[in-house]
Amino acid sequence: MKPTAAPSFEEITKARLLLNLGEAATLKEIKSAYRRLSHRLHPDKQGEAPAMARLNKAYETLMSYVEDYAYGFTEAEFFRRYPRAEHLDRFFEGGF
Repeated sequence: MKPTAAPSFEEITKARLLLNLGEAATLKEIKSAYRRLSHRLHPDKQGEAPAMARLNKAYETLMSYVEDYAYGFTEAEFFRRYPRAEHLDRFFEGGF
């Protein structure tokens, strides 16, 4: 199977805008946006096939991008994502 090229920043931007997503979104938000729009744009629901095809392509572009994302499992990454957890750790360890 031929490897696919990584999407460009422009393709990712166009895809997220088509799905009405901001500059950051969770996987759950991406899937939810796709489902919401696909219900409206699907040809069986009076939508048009070209619009659904664009939505499918946008979704595939974003999913390709997030599937290749490397998640950080370091302590520093954890506290960057959950800054309040550091305060709770210090509190329960007697650091306050």
